[in-house]
Amino acid sequence: MAQEAAARYIEYPQLQGKVQPLQLEALPKWATIDFQLRGRFENQSSDDYISGNGQSYLLTRVYGGLEIRPTKWLTGYIQFIDTHALGLPLKYVTANQRDVFDDRQAYLEFHFKQTKIFAGRQELKYGGERLVGISDWTNNSRTWDGFLGRYGDNNRIELFSTSVVTVHPSSLDKHGAGLTFHGAVGTIGTWVPHAVIQPFVFIKALPRVQGANGVFGTETTVTPGAEFAGDFGGFDFDVLGALQRGSYSNESIEAAAGYVNAGYSAAHLKWKPRLRAEYDYASGNPHTNPLRMGTFDQQYPSNHNAFGLTDLFGYQNIKQERINLDLTPVKHLSLLIQEESLQVASRFDNVYSGSAGTTIKAPTAGFRSGDLGHEFDASGKYVFRDYLVLNVGVGHLSSGTLLRENSHGAPLTLAYFGLTYRFRLDHKSVAP
Repeated sequence: MAQEAAARYIEYPQLQGKVQPLQLEALPKWATIDFQLRGRFENQSSDDYISGNGQSYLLTRVYGGLEIRPTKWLTGYIQFIDTHALGLPLKYVTANQRDVFDDRQAYLEFHFKQTKIFAGRQELKYGGERLVGISDWTNNSRTWDGFLGRYGDNNRIELFSTSVVTVHPSSLDKHGAGLTFHGAVGTIGTWVPHAVIQPFVFIKALPRVQGANGVFGTETTVTPGAEFAGDFGGFDFDVLGALQRGSYSNESIEAAAGYVNAGYSAAHLKWKPRLRAEYDYASGNPHTNPLRMGTFDQQYPSNHNAFGLTDLFGYQNIKQERINLDLTPVKHLSLLIQEESLQVASRFDNVYSGSAGTTIKAPTAGFRSGDLGHEFDASGKYVFRDYLVLNVGVGHLSSGTLLRENSHGAPLTLAYFGLTYRFRLDHKSVAP
């Protein structure tokens, strides 16, 4: 894996459970094989916002990787992916659910002292992954083709120039023409005790887009900002702020986003309760100026549970207020209970999905209400004998006025049960 997040958005499901170490005598000392096996059963009561359109299906995912270390300054890694959505009608299968035996990662890592250079297909994930992440919860998690350079350790700077890989379920995955996503990210891990600061700037550059006025041109979106996360005693927090400037065809871009997530953990109490509150905001387009775009571009986020377990909305034109409670009844078992209140930031802009597609197009006069609804979620995770991870959860969205008045009012209940197992094979030394 080419990236390690320095700070993390704590509500996004993190990889838990250990990678089971196994040994194989026939394997060379300079090679390691790794596998991840994951299956998740899901049931949705009203898929695609259609009342009565209940769907039950099994999402399966297999990763298999090979790392080689031919010299002390060079590492190579290649990984395949095979994912399926068993039992789900093909018309409902999305691009992030199915990819038949394809190349997910393939890169070379050159390293010398505090300098590392990655070249090839790789993961990118920064901070809490709310702007740039691999979206691991989805069946097909995200990768990029390109180059990344890193200098430093606890305090470091990273530069990358890449293009996101597009999944083709029945053919080879490819990136777009040219390198279109660039960035610089700093990580400051020693200036503030028990905290990490990550300033960043991301640049998305596309050669041909069509503006709202029908004019074709180029896109250059620049997103500067910073994330600050830390833990002081029982208090923890994660704060992010970002601006966007640039051009989209003949329109100027003026957008912004941010969130504040803070809480307190009472580790001395039974079940170790952790109470947190969160506010999220991503600007929408007010359409007061036809030559200005105000919709925040969410970039390439890990959006699962950013706006509830049902994952219906993206980090564009949205406001959220959330409160949640984490509990740890016994070792290896964690529980999460949460409630969200969701609204659009601008009634004159669209409602956007987690993949940044338009779910509901705003009428010219704007929506009469900005209320998307309320959601209640409960989930749990148990790590069995260190290596097998069990996930279970249920989320229910009660549709708000905006959804009900625009043919998307069917309440949705999503339930899931999943298992994940990871292991690695290294050379086994034979005793003389």
